[in-house]
Amino acid sequence: VPDLNLAYFAWPVDRPGWYLNWSTNLRIEPIFLGLGRRSVMEAPPDRFGMEFTPMVRMKNGRLFPDTHTLRDLARRYPGLTWLIGNEPDVRWQDNTPPEIYAVAYQRAYSAIKEGDPTAQVAIGGVSQITPLRLEYLTRVWDFYRSLYGTAIPVDVWTMHAFVLREERTGWGVNMPPGFYIEQRGELWEVDDHDSLALVEEQIRAMRRWMASRGLQEKPLWITEYGILMPEEYGFPPERVSRFLVGSFDLFQSLRDETIGMPEDGHRLVQRWNWYSARDSRYPTGNLFDNWGESTPVGDTYWEYLRATP
Repeated sequence: VPDLNLAYFAWPVDRPGWYLNWSTNLRIEPIFLGLGRRSVMEAPPDRFGMEFTPMVRMKNGRLFPDTHTLRDLARRYPGLTWLIGNEPDVRWQDNTPPEIYAVAYQRAYSAIKEGDPTAQVAIGGVSQITPLRLEYLTRVWDFYRSLYGTAIPVDVWTMHAFVLREERTGWGVNMPPGFYIEQRGELWEVDDHDSLALVEEQIRAMRRWMASRGLQEKPLWITEYGILMPEEYGFPPERVSRFLVGSFDLFQSLRDETIGMPEDGHRLVQRWNWYSARDSRYPTGNLFDNWGESTPVGDTYWEYLRATP
């Protein structure tokens, strides 16, 4: 929910089970990057029936909110799952090299667990799962172990599942911060942006990476994915809706005894979040329009929820 407050939108009876707004702040004030507002949390109205998942933001290792505030918020609002960072691998998002991310994660994790031992802490999702982004995660994993002498403590692993180009020039997500050697990643084309085959391969690659580190029993959430390309690039509502339905079917059906979560019937994905309710910067996948009413993509979303037990 990047635009406005949750209460602004005309949610139907059948609605998502959880949501995030890229902050720890239910009132969606601009606290990120020290913009002069204080961190505020308040219990969401029961009538919405959707679980709020707070997100701690960072920039080159500096946490927003700080550890003192995090400890206090966790104490006052127990039982939540906290996401630590948003796309730290992307320079115009949380922009944090992997070794610095490992240290920032430890500080956030410790503060939250001190405030609420029952809290669940999730690693921040990288923008997409490719060999380059898996190298970023491997560097986080290795540096944490070398510095603290133990594996990074993660209750929930997360990922984003976009299909974007990886190169220093042109469109896409560029190279991750901290990668100074000239490298080229996946050079996907615009028409690949809604490829379910590429999304599935990302999920399987992430699950293989987890299984190789003894993390098969951990849940995997896709905390953000969808269509960023504008309609004029070939992504009208009909195409976006087909991708939405296909991805929901995919996430529900993916199972693999060798890499899936045993306690969940070896399913590969435990939760996912469509991007987004409404974002004026990337409106192609919006569920709501400028007046808070459902879009054609939103209609498809609600129809799917109504038809799914």
